[in-house]
Amino acid sequence: MARWRNGRGRLLIRPGGSGAEVSVPLEMATSYRARTKGLLGRDSLAGAMLLSPASSVHTFRMRFPIDVAYLDRDLTVLAVHTMHPGRLGLPRLRSRHVLEAEAGAMAGWGLVAGARVGIEAAPA
Repeated sequence: MARWRNGRGRLLIRPGGSGAEVSVPLEMATSYRARTKGLLGRDSLAGAMLLSPASSVHTFRMRFPIDVAYLDRDLTVLAVHTMHPGRLGLPRLRSRHVLEAEAGAMAGWGLVAGARVGIEAAPA
């Protein structure tokens, strides 16, 4: 299993079929403190946020709806859901990582269940 550090990088989305790879700015929250804070207090997100390790999320005290993608240990998308503020997502079986983005963004990227993603951490 990959290990990342808090910071920035790129999310590489490999949609099924003949779709071209999509590259998206990524923030990585891997420490307990960074995962706990997540998107709280923000009005928007440019790109996506990776919470790792994580198997569920909540949107209490959030200011905008988000798309949530649950990833397994091989970075295959298990499910994608839109969550409105004030909701609790149940833990997802086999989920090891969670991606968050503004509502509607993941559909635009072609991120659906079964797609594979890659993570490129920014150089230190």
